[in-house]
Amino acid sequence: MTARPRISKAYRTSHVWLLRVKDGRVQVLLQKRADHKSAFPGCYDISSAGHIPAGVDNIPSALRELKEELGVTADAEDLHYCGIRRIRYDDEFFGKEFHDRQVSKVYALWNDTDESGFDLQEEEVDSVLWMDFDECVRCVRENSFKHCIVMEELMLLKDHIDSRLTK
Repeated sequence: MTARPRISKAYRTSHVWLLRVKDGRVQVLLQKRADHKSAFPGCYDISSAGHIPAGVDNIPSALRELKEELGVTADAEDLHYCGIRRIRYDDEFFGKEFHDRQVSKVYALWNDTDESGFDLQEEEVDSVLWMDFDECVRCVRENSFKHCIVMEELMLLKDHIDSRLTK
């Protein structure tokens, strides 16, 4: 009888997308992952994301990751909940089976900091880039730049953006 690979239980993550309005258009901040990262090196990704340690709630973890990765200080009430994304990903990683199970709470944070104003965590982040939100959606849909962004998450953000702009 062949042993089945062990698939771990889902772990929790927080995803925070920074947004701003510039020249009348909504922009999203993309983080370029450091080239030495083992997963998705050099890819554009969520503004800030991280695993939530046991015993810690989503929002404190999200605020901690923002501070560590981007040098952004925010308060809990600054985060706008956009939804939950469940991740089920199976692949091979370093020659071994890899099974990723995540439950991610997605938040938006409106922030006008210019790219040069962020204090980047060099171990995690190579650079950041503000991109027109609609252009980002198009580029992810067409897979026209190196990224690890999932359309489902951008659609959660779009719903938040649309509801905010119609107020």
